[in-house]
Amino acid sequence: MNVGAVELSILLPAFAAGLLVAATHVPLGSQVLARGIVFIDLAIAQIAGCGVLLADQFGFEAQGIAVQVAALIAALGGALLLTWTERVFADVQEAVIGVVFVLGATGSVLLLASNVHGGEHLRDLLVGQILWVQPLRLLWVAAVYAGILAIWFGMGSRLPRAGFYVLFALAVTLSVQLVGLYLVFATLIVPPLATRRMTRGRLPAAWALAAAGYAGGLWLSTAADLPSGPVIVWALVVLGAVVDVAMRRRVVSAQTAAA
Repeated sequence: MNVGAVELSILLPAFAAGLLVAATHVPLGSQVLARGIVFIDLAIAQIAGCGVLLADQFGFEAQGIAVQVAALIAALGGALLLTWTERVFADVQEAVIGVVFVLGATGSVLLLASNVHGGEHLRDLLVGQILWVQPLRLLWVAAVYAGILAIWFGMGSRLPRAGFYVLFALAVTLSVQLVGLYLVFATLIVPPLATRRMTRGRLPAAWALAAAGYAGGLWLSTAADLPSGPVIVWALVVLGAVVDVAMRRRVVSAQTAAA
């Protein structure tokens, strides 16, 4: 596909969605890495997805308020469950998260077992449809994300464990319906992971990496006529690997010079 022929009315909202997801998920991802609970977003996103699919089973409109509420309630329930397990089973929390994830994943399959469009729904949940994001939807999502960031940066380390999980559940619930589960995970983990060696300017660098990954992935996917979600994931990982190698060499050079 000729990239110049792609309507900006499609690409710009998709890129804006990526920037919004990155705005919240990069700082949250840094905390996820610090806590050692890397797969929490997959677990909560799968639970939120079950809420979406359950609402769909009852015939509610795909983008309607009932579906949003169902997804949020499911995600908050999962978040509160993981808050409790982190307190009671702290030594095996990552394993518990894995169990919750596989229950959510198989629950989605069971909910879709009798749905003739089940495969399509499951693909949308995992891969997303970032190119078809509605601009008006981004406005209220941006407002919610702004509130999340205000609480996050306003309270910082004073945010209790339950507060972190609730904010996380809210962010992931919105994000997974915008860009899909795979992109949510990649945005949350790859930029903070790639910049973990930075002592200054880590957050802006991670945001920049995420923005470049979305921009490059969207361009490559439209140029090659490939699904945008998976291509953006690959773009994020490749850019993250480049940054990680560069930072590793910088640290080695600094240690050599100091010696």
